[in-house]
Amino acid sequence: MSSISKDTRKYLLTAADIEALEGQEITHFLNPNAVRLNKSLGDAVGMSQMGVHMISVEPNHHSTEFHKHQYEEECIYILEGSGELTIEEDKYNVAKGDFVGLPANEVAHSLYNNGNETLVCLVMGQRLKHDIGDYPNQNKRIYRHNGKAEVVDYENITYPKTHTGRKEPSE
Repeated sequence: MSSISKDTRKYLLTAADIEALEGQEITHFLNPNAVRLNKSLGDAVGMSQMGVHMISVEPNHHSTEFHKHQYEEECIYILEGSGELTIEEDKYNVAKGDFVGLPANEVAHSLYNNGNETLVCLVMGQRLKHDIGDYPNQNKRIYRHNGKAEVVDYENITYPKTHTGRKEPSE
């Protein structure tokens, strides 16, 4: 047994700790109806590679803007309430106990509280230094890198032909 003592209590959030944790109200920059109260559980215990958030979404609000991550995976576990999940063009009713897994670069998604009570979810996702996100309903793309971000309209994205040193298929 090691003689070095560590404060291991800092890695535990009890139910009482979570209840007392002050939430931050967040409104999505592209959707003023996407308002949530966010309790960052992962940050509270010092996690930096994965975001773990308990979010609360009031009736008639979205949790975020319809989006897709190209490099980060994300998942949602419904703790309380119900809502409408949109994945691409498909809509699903979701409720307490349901789980949603969103692999990187697969599908755009959003969650809307269409119920009469607060929708509470555990949202988890990677925190890569670099990610690209698409907002198809807004025709925008976000480039995130090292804590900074740029948002561009799809119409302003160009794909220059680059020479990789490989033979092109038409050559």
